[in-house]
Amino acid sequence: MVQKPATHYTLTEKGKPKAVIMSAEEFESWQETLEVMRDFPDLDKTIKEVDRDVRTGKYKKYPTLEKVLAEYGFISADKSKIKYGVSNKVRTRGKKRTGKNS
Repeated sequence: MVQKPATHYTLTEKGKPKAVIMSAEEFESWQETLEVMRDFPDLDKTIKEVDRDVRTGKYKKYPTLEKVLAEYGFISADKSKIKYGVSNKVRTRGKKRTGKNS
C-alpha cells in the first residue's frame, strides 16, 4: 500500500508524529526537490523574471545556448564545416527482373 504515489503513513507516539513511511519513489522525489531548492535558492524569483521577460519580449535579447556554453568553456570553437541535410530527390527503381533472360 505504501508503494502508491502520494501515499504516506505517519507513525505517532502518544498522539505526536514521530516518523513517516512513504514509498521509495516518493522519497527520492522529495530528495530531488530539496536538492534543487538548495542549488537554486532564488528559483522562484528567476521564474517570475523569465515569465515577465517572455510577456514583454525581453527574452529575445537572451544569449544563445551556444554563447552560454562557450562562456563556461564547454565549446571552444565551432570547427564544423560540414553541412548536413536531407535530399529531396526521389529515386525510382527499375522494373523487377524475372529469372529469365529476355
